[in-house]
Amino acid sequence: MTDYAVIGRSAPRRDTLEKVTGQARYTLDVTLPGMIHAQVLRSPWPHARIRSIDASAAEALPGVRAVLTHQNTINTLFSTAATMMALPTGHQGVLDQRIFDSTVRFVGDEVAAVAADTLEIAAKALKLIEVDYEILPFVLDPEEAEKPESIALHPDKPELQYGHNVPGHPVEIKRGDVEKALAEADEVVELTFNLKPVKQMQMETMGAVAQVEGSGKINVWSTTQTTHPARAQLAHIFKIPTSRIRVMNPPYVGGGFGSRIGLSAKAEVIAVALALASRKPVKLTYTRTEDMIATDTRHGGQLKLRLGAKKDGTLTALDLRARLNKGAYCSFGHEIYGTTGHMNLSLYQIPNLYFKGYSVYTNTTTAGAYRGFGNPQGNLTVERGIEMMAARLGLDPLELRRKNATQKGGDYVLPYPCDSNAIQSCMTKGAESIGWHKRAEYNADKSGRLRRGLGMAIGTHYSNGFQLIVDYESAYITVQPDGSVNVATPISDIGTGCNTAVAQMAAEALGVPLESVFMIYADTDSTPFGYGAHSSRIVYAHGIAVAAAAREVRQKILEYAAGLCGRRAEELDLKCGMVRAKDGAASFPAELRRRQLFQEPGYAPPSGPDPLTEISLRDVALHAHSQNRQFIGVGQDPLTNSPPWHSVFADVTVDTETGQITVNKIAACHDVGRVINPSNMRGQILGGVLQGVGYALSEQLGYEPKTGRQTHTTMHHYMSPTALDIVDIDPITVEEDDPHGPFGAKGAGETTLVCPASAIVNAASNALGLDLTQVPLTPEYVLSMINRTC
Repeated sequence: MTDYAVIGRSAPRRDTLEKVTGQARYTLDVTLPGMIHAQVLRSPWPHARIRSIDASAAEALPGVRAVLTHQNTINTLFSTAATMMALPTGHQGVLDQRIFDSTVRFVGDEVAAVAADTLEIAAKALKLIEVDYEILPFVLDPEEAEKPESIALHPDKPELQYGHNVPGHPVEIKRGDVEKALAEADEVVELTFNLKPVKQMQMETMGAVAQVEGSGKINVWSTTQTTHPARAQLAHIFKIPTSRIRVMNPPYVGGGFGSRIGLSAKAEVIAVALALASRKPVKLTYTRTEDMIATDTRHGGQLKLRLGAKKDGTLTALDLRARLNKGAYCSFGHEIYGTTGHMNLSLYQIPNLYFKGYSVYTNTTTAGAYRGFGNPQGNLTVERGIEMMAARLGLDPLELRRKNATQKGGDYVLPYPCDSNAIQSCMTKGAESIGWHKRAEYNADKSGRLRRGLGMAIGTHYSNGFQLIVDYESAYITVQPDGSVNVATPISDIGTGCNTAVAQMAAEALGVPLESVFMIYADTDSTPFGYGAHSSRIVYAHGIAVAAAAREVRQKILEYAAGLCGRRAEELDLKCGMVRAKDGAASFPAELRRRQLFQEPGYAPPSGPDPLTEISLRDVALHAHSQNRQFIGVGQDPLTNSPPWHSVFADVTVDTETGQITVNKIAACHDVGRVINPSNMRGQILGGVLQGVGYALSEQLGYEPKTGRQTHTTMHHYMSPTALDIVDIDPITVEEDDPHGPFGAKGAGETTLVCPASAIVNAASNALGLDLTQVPLTPEYVLSMINRTC
């Protein structure tokens, strides 16, 4: 592998100082002159029709500047998901939301909003709004909701032609003859896996500040992960040209995990609507409870699997079906199944494959994007099936995977080539770290109260958005007269250290010190169009665009410098911010070192013998500036896609008297191509694994069956792991350059959460000798399974 000057180094994160000193600016910190504050009235009913609404008392309250309901607000249909603005020509997403609707479909749905001089006045005004509801029947279970006799949540939507309460078109994948292959298989494993919805629990809740300028232009500061798509969505909703809207981060976002790909729930929409009505800047910040009950979750539901194999362990057929809980609105309700199916049908070289996935409307909180985007649900099901098949055949689960795992150049259902794949190395290193050879020893003793087991899982994911989505990135690079470099990109900094990694790639491609690269990001007025931060694509997609822009700038610099020394551009090189001839014999005019148009502190003109054999980028840029020239590059290379691979091994102990599961160790090994910043990559693995531990053992959103209310509405109710709960994690990387990625890199952000829960479920099943088929593995569930076998 190529040895780079900047790539592969753990450069300090650029946001560290601001964040640890409290200087980092988030949406909550945005304050504008004359700014007023918003509060939202939310439905107390899971399903109801608003017969009448009277806001006159609220409007008359001193300090109230605007009150909005479905009666006085634009009623454009939209989706909060960014894909509503990212589908190719001829494709239409499911648009089923309005700012406010005459029908509410879950507890927490928006009924009205108030903007007032203070939060206290706004809260008081909400209590004065009188709403007469016609209570309607509701349904919480997707299987029940799919039945024709169940109440229709969106009876007027033509997109529901594929099934009762089923939005969009189900995703279906076929290869070979699954039924024939299953009939001919020596062994067939069947299972049903049940999942609860879970929440992203990002640290910063949804929020937005909207301001209408005197010219009518709208400025929005928000928590979105995708500023440009959010601007397009707002333009669609309010029927305003995109050029009249500016969307930006402030610049930081306190975590995302998919929860705000597009709009931050309805924060931006309601803030803009109130700003237009009041003609004042409006801030809307969700409380934690609002964030939990009224913003997208991970899909829960049910997956069914049939897996066929020959006696020698050759997998012959895989049939995977997914019916998941959509909640009240579609959001990412049909795109997500492309991931569920394609990712998990691509893990193994199986000739006969079938997948069908769809979601069902229910009167629960809307489900949308969450780190992994439908992949973890499928991975839990397929990898549980692999472990069960290994037990059925009397084979080591590791060896069964080795035999069947997709290889480099392998034929799979993904619409892009598998041109790099180190999954075998990942399995080897992970097995060594976890002590896989001890598995038989642990299995030999199943008599004590404490039972120990080992489990594993493998996975893959995207490095970019799925091929059926319009998904590209752009970048501008400008060299300033002082030799510094400005990189403008639509990245949103959601806490991943992406701006450091992308700056490293710009510095490497250009040939300058990292310290001279500065990032401009997440502002639609100062960056080119792009789809922002999601899909494990920041380093991959933005890196490709930035590297292309850097190469263009580099070429322009060398061409200009060549004119100064009478050489050809290809005879020069730019390294560490210095331009020199490759043969060391360049002759630059001595006057360059005496040119000082700017007298910055600390600047010293270049010294050395005449003539100069090398010259700094600063002096080349300054000379060009004096000749009315600036070096500018644009990057917008076509994006392919590259599959990252990963294996996760878990060591757990199960207390058979309490049902409590203790995770002793996780070994997480990732093939992400070239690692751009090792410390960033380590952080991704540690964070993803800990989220996976929560997904496996404790996290869930429940609903009261009689009222439809969510039972987990605060951090105290929702059992998410914290830094105090971190387990022993061994983060491992295997580097194999990918031919399509920038400097050989592939995606990493989502991959780290795909397999941990699967490995933990398999380890717990191994410890108990039982087939556990749901998450979370609560003590109650584990004890019920133990007692069922007694």
